[in-house]
Amino acid sequence: MAEFQFPPGWPKASIAETYKILTAPGAPFEMEEAVVRGNSFRVYKNARPHLRALYDEGVNFAEREFIAYEGESITYGEHWRAANALGRVLLERYGIRKGDRIVNAMRNLPEWSIVFWASVAIGAVAVPLNAWGLGPDLAYGIKDSGATVAILDAERLDRLRPHIGELGGVKLIVVRPTAGQDDIPSLESLIGKQSDYAKLPGEPLPDPKLATDDNATIFYTSGTTGQAKGVLGTHRNIMTNLVTLGFSGARAFVRRGEPVPAPDPNAPQQVMLLPVPFFHVTGCHSVLVPTYAAGNKLVLMHKWNADRACELIEEHKVNATTGVPTMIWQLLDSPEFERRDHSSVTAITYGGAAAAPELAQRVMRLFPGTLPGQGYGATETSSVSTSNGAEDYQAKPQSVGIPVPIADLRVTNADDQVLPQGEVGELWIHGCHVAVEYWNKPEQTARAFQNGWYRTGDVVRIDEEGFVYLLDRARDMLIRGGENIYCVEIEDALMAHPDVIDAAVVGLPHKILGEEVAAIVRLKRGAKTDDASIKAHVGRLLPAYKVPVLVEFRDDELPRNASGKILKTQLRQELKKD
Repeated sequence: MAEFQFPPGWPKASIAETYKILTAPGAPFEMEEAVVRGNSFRVYKNARPHLRALYDEGVNFAEREFIAYEGESITYGEHWRAANALGRVLLERYGIRKGDRIVNAMRNLPEWSIVFWASVAIGAVAVPLNAWGLGPDLAYGIKDSGATVAILDAERLDRLRPHIGELGGVKLIVVRPTAGQDDIPSLESLIGKQSDYAKLPGEPLPDPKLATDDNATIFYTSGTTGQAKGVLGTHRNIMTNLVTLGFSGARAFVRRGEPVPAPDPNAPQQVMLLPVPFFHVTGCHSVLVPTYAAGNKLVLMHKWNADRACELIEEHKVNATTGVPTMIWQLLDSPEFERRDHSSVTAITYGGAAAAPELAQRVMRLFPGTLPGQGYGATETSSVSTSNGAEDYQAKPQSVGIPVPIADLRVTNADDQVLPQGEVGELWIHGCHVAVEYWNKPEQTARAFQNGWYRTGDVVRIDEEGFVYLLDRARDMLIRGGENIYCVEIEDALMAHPDVIDAAVVGLPHKILGEEVAAIVRLKRGAKTDDASIKAHVGRLLPAYKVPVLVEFRDDELPRNASGKILKTQLRQELKKD
């Protein structure tokens, strides 16, 4: 592929000038100061006040298709009526009141969205649980959140069944029940069949009198180490992320010296493929919520499969998709990719893990005219905190981007002292998008959240323009003979090998050096590369002490949590057993 050509004279505006333009009075990202829970933040002046306000806008798109799932289709109007019907059932039959918690535990089904919007529209706190979790995990989330009602699909109910006696008075509702589950009320019995949603009453739900800083969600962290923690988020957190999502695109226009296009209500409906779980903030805050706000169409997958994703892109003429970098690699390397029409795709983004620069080149080569983007965030920051896209991403492909307008960043050493620009340390994030606390965990809250700042545990450096370079998780960094080695750098080198589709680097215990570099590698289909070739490839890109002393090949996918992060603790344990 020819080298990327920047527009003549790019950039027309510096990063500082771009921010000033986009956040000025009357601009799309105009800001003002607000005091929230005793801390002062910059907030978007024109953000919607809460999710209920956004939910009621859905009637404006009543005739449009909203969700497509395995041959099923639901319009915005049908979805709104179904969520209203469920909201009334929760209020009148189950006695739900503002602030009560409602658990939502299921795969990416259309009903997930109905349960989520019904919950937040009546002022309850939505508690999505990890659908990958086993029975004890589900029981823990229900008990820890103090949920009044738990709505589960059939598979989750079967997993939970042995633990129902531990749940006290929690009321259960099952979605799409199977044989033997008729002892639990079904969603269909409460609101009717999907085919009859259009016939449900059209009156709005009672107004719960929400405030912007009321609690809205508890998302449980992926739990790469230890027990999952419930991250308590507010309506402001989610509405802030909704505004933020438009910033990277607007920034690109200003950097080119072009006017930022005004929203076009008559623009064709866009189609988004969702391959990541709803129960992660990416799937909910950064896909479901903005799709709903724009009146666009969402194509769901029961579970990730690259071949099936290629089929769905062709079938639904998908315009955009997102995922963790490994998902995008798998999509591009699927045998179905070359056999399917993907000309409709105009946007591909990824996040949740560091991405090798080679991925952006592959995306642009296989999707001509598409400029990929990536971002960085966490459950604790309600999704996006930095973003990188368009020409900025081409200029600095190893960076996860610059902070969004309402966010401040700092880098600290092991003593929590702020380091000068350019030095390597732990990233802290401050902003109105930072969540409130870890639910029922005051000690862990005190360690992670301090005066509106969230300490991420990620090792980064920030350059003179504010671009963030993610080097490692603090606990994943390895130390060889007193030298810090950041795994992401080596993983990027491994991913640049033409035969590698996935890779992880961990520390291998060594009596003298402390740790040495070990790589776990998954090759593309049919590749025959050996460990000597892998080591030689890394040696051409990095110093000798960063070359893996051990390369272990895996046929199966590397273990990941629900947010796409590799479970390195598990990999270390597996290597120790070998």
